[in-house]
Amino acid sequence: MKKFINEFKEFAMRGNVVDMAVGVIIGAAFGKIVSSLVDDIIMPLVGVATGGMNFTDYKWVVQKAVMDGQEVIKPEVTMNWGAWVQTVVDFLIVAFCIFVMIKFINNMRKKMERQKADEAAAPEAPAAPTKEEELLAEIRDLLKEQQKK
Repeated sequence: MKKFINEFKEFAMRGNVVDMAVGVIIGAAFGKIVSSLVDDIIMPLVGVATGGMNFTDYKWVVQKAVMDGQEVIKPEVTMNWGAWVQTVVDFLIVAFCIFVMIKFINNMRKKMERQKADEAAAPEAPAAPTKEEELLAEIRDLLKEQQKK
């Protein structure tokens, strides 16, 4: 049992698992933001365009409710296609945002790779001569002067 627990700890503390958990949490929060955008901003405008009705109220009644006065004996059975359309709009907005984000990240990676390639291809400046090389050059120059005389 102890071996199993240690293996689980090792698995859970890997970088990829932690990164994935952070991604899921951020994704859930982002999903709430997009749902609010669709529910509170986009769909009311669609409702106005369709005659002021709340779009999520659109449904197809498969079987009407059975009533006994004011008491519901058997509730109605409906296909809520308006809610489904709203969910599709949510998905399309999330998918578009993720597409834009991934495109941005890929462009940044390409830019960084180009910078690294440019840095690697750039010729290095010649190294400054060492003290020993400078001394040897002076000796050479002095010998040339003496030979001219």
